[in-house]
Amino acid sequence: MKKYFYALTLLLLITSCTEDVKFNNPAFQTLKDNIFWRARSYAAETQTNGVFIIEGTLGYEKISFQLPSTEEKTYVLGVDDTSKATYKNTLSGQETEFTTGKERGSGQITITEYNTVDKTISGTFKFKAVNVKTDAEKQEINFTEGVFYKIPVGPVSNHQIY
Repeated sequence: MKKYFYALTLLLLITSCTEDVKFNNPAFQTLKDNIFWRARSYAAETQTNGVFIIEGTLGYEKISFQLPSTEEKTYVLGVDDTSKATYKNTLSGQETEFTTGKERGSGQITITEYNTVDKTISGTFKFKAVNVKTDAEKQEINFTEGVFYKIPVGPVSNHQIY
């Protein structure tokens, strides 16, 4: 009887030790003012004017990047309007928009991989964006430790998502 009990216990122990591994592939996540933020949807595309757009969305919130190319390098923000980052919240009553641009905000977006075979893009980012409303209570928003990983790149688009 002891043998059956030990065998049954061993069998239960073996079958209950499973690993539920969840991969974040693709992923778009960051710390927004030191609070974890992960996009539920993400996309990337080249517009007909040659501008490359990467975006991540969580409900009413959206982070968008505008870059001049998909070249694997670091793009500095706050220098010009060619490379910029934008955060928007479109929730009624809480509408806000923060952006970088020429002499606005600071930061960087680094493209670490642009896979032309699988049509994905990966990289890192951090930026400080300025509120477009100069009289708003909150004037800056900070994003740190940002990562976008294997975001699918869509076909060339003529509509503006930025």
